[in-house]
Amino acid sequence: MTKASTGPTAHPAQDTPVRDAPAQHTAAEQDAPGTELFGRRRELKALREDIARTGLDTLTGRKAPRARVLLIAGRPGSGRTTLAEHFVRETADAYPDGILRARLRLPDGERVPADRTARTLLEALGRPTPPGADEDELTEALRTALAGRRTLLLLDDAADAQQVDPFLPDEPGCLAVITAEGPLTGIPDVRPCTLGGLDTPAAVDLLRARIGEVRVAVDPRAAEALAEECERQPAALVLAAGWLAAHPQAALADLVKKLHGMRQGGGRDRGPVTRSFRLVHDSLPAPAQRALRLLPLAPLGVLDAHTVSALAGCSVAAAQSLLEDFAGLGLVRPGPYGTFGLPGCLAPLLQDLLEARERPAEVQLARARMLERTVRLLLSCQEAAEEREEPLGPVGPAAPGREARAAAGTPRALRFGSRAEAAVWLDARVPALAAAASLAVADGELDTLARRLVAALVRALAAHRGTEAAAPELYGLHGLVLDVSDRLGLHRERAAALLNLGDLDAETGRTDEALDRYRAALDAGRTAGDHYAVGRAMESVGGVHQVLGDWHRSADWYGRALAQGQTRGERADVARLYGRLGNVHTYAGRYGEALRSWRSAAAGYRKLADVPGHAKALSEIARVQEYAGRPDEALHTCRAAVELARKAGDLRLQAGLQVRLADTLDRLGDPAAARLHRSAADHLLGEDPAACEIRSGSR
Repeated sequence: MTKASTGPTAHPAQDTPVRDAPAQHTAAEQDAPGTELFGRRRELKALREDIARTGLDTLTGRKAPRARVLLIAGRPGSGRTTLAEHFVRETADAYPDGILRARLRLPDGERVPADRTARTLLEALGRPTPPGADEDELTEALRTALAGRRTLLLLDDAADAQQVDPFLPDEPGCLAVITAEGPLTGIPDVRPCTLGGLDTPAAVDLLRARIGEVRVAVDPRAAEALAEECERQPAALVLAAGWLAAHPQAALADLVKKLHGMRQGGGRDRGPVTRSFRLVHDSLPAPAQRALRLLPLAPLGVLDAHTVSALAGCSVAAAQSLLEDFAGLGLVRPGPYGTFGLPGCLAPLLQDLLEARERPAEVQLARARMLERTVRLLLSCQEAAEEREEPLGPVGPAAPGREARAAAGTPRALRFGSRAEAAVWLDARVPALAAAASLAVADGELDTLARRLVAALVRALAAHRGTEAAAPELYGLHGLVLDVSDRLGLHRERAAALLNLGDLDAETGRTDEALDRYRAALDAGRTAGDHYAVGRAMESVGGVHQVLGDWHRSADWYGRALAQGQTRGERADVARLYGRLGNVHTYAGRYGEALRSWRSAAAGYRKLADVPGHAKALSEIARVQEYAGRPDEALHTCRAAVELARKAGDLRLQAGLQVRLADTLDRLGDPAAARLHRSAADHLLGEDPAACEIRSGSR
């Protein structure tokens, strides 16, 4: 048994596409058990020839409008994904712009939403993905990003042609390799490479690789009989070989008899994969059987020691040992970063066993334990982002945050050694974590845990990435909070979720959607009696009208928010809202009202002892004075603002104000003084005047 690591293990989700250079596959990935290719030489040759085959468009004299599509069709367990991966590695050199991978169905058979697939493919290409963008916008952005490139796409486990079509590039230089259970009717010029069982020598080679040369050489006829009993299906052979490896005293002929005896009866569960799986499952100890049956509860089929530990109610070390044993038996597949994946051909069989043998209350309890463990890991991940990067160990003093966690009783297995380690773990787990949150919300009976999980994930993403970089993930998470709050009638949470979604809509230019969100948040805030949400919603509605150029409505909504802030004595909000009113009046050309608003803002910042805010308000007063044709007053005000900025130590603001002073002096006919102020700005912030530009030119 391998000793479990002391901290959480980072790993990417299995349906996340990864852009790989041809030579970036590690030895561990190439040599992982169950990934070797046996036989299939004829199929590989056919696929290579199909790339160069003349298509129907060429025969008719038309230019190929899309990428060439290769289809590998076969039942789950036939080795279609292994063949596709092997072919992609062989062909990668011809596609210098890299490889994109995506799994189109989850282990339980559900389709991966098209917007999620498109978003992750775009992220793999390094392209931005606007938060809240719909499926059509994202798939169109993907096709645009692939234009003019020679990229190889591997789309695994497609359900039908409609699911695949949005991701096919409009670029003849690209190649799409698709795996599916049957033909993809509707995609033109595609000939499926249909997989059956392996040939007998290849099937025996697979057994030999997993159980050793000696046992096959002792009884070669029994090895061939075992291959036939498994119908030469790779998944069935892997499971049978795993059982033999776990029972070194058993003869191959004995296994053939056992499998043959299981043929009696009919129904879905009597195929070769199912017979081998049931044999392996029934040979396990009762605790291991139960842990195995609970694996379908893992989001996206991504497994690690913490997930299995929480599901089975055992220690992390015992869970790690179980996973390694399951991998040896062929029940799970080793993945990157020490993780494991649930094979798609076994997921429905495990789900059937879960429903048949586990009580619903026990299943719900296991799911709750898994979500609780995920929440604790996310809290630890957030804490790691807020403390010094010091390695864990007995040498030297520990960081204060780490001491506090140890005092609070956080187990060592749940702690991260550094901020970098926590960031890697979070980045790799985001798809699975988001899926866990979605499943918890959809469950409907774990709303408290779902809310805690979403909140912890939002905070961890904000701590490590910042709200702007994490916006695409945050949009979906705020949507989940909105679903829970609607279901439970939580008006305060509903208002907060609507405000966050409205902010993200506004940032991406969807002003109509943002306006609807803010108005709904205003109603929810009033229902909940949440004065903060009400004020923020009114201010946000004013901001949307300002973006739309409706100065009158913008000023009206800012005025409402200002009145509430004055009533509640919120001086910082009042000063900020006076400034927003001043901006609106300035844009509308109402300079007298703009000056009154900005002077009120400056007075508010002065009372708050907010020197930078006071300086910025004075700089805006100077700008409005210049617009109003009062350059002498603007010069005097701007000099006062420069002194305040110098007092505050804000070099960027000070440099910007120096540039504004220079512009004003140019208009007053003093170019020598203007040059001095520009030199001072350059001296403050180097030779990049654009970094501090606050020019005062006429509107």
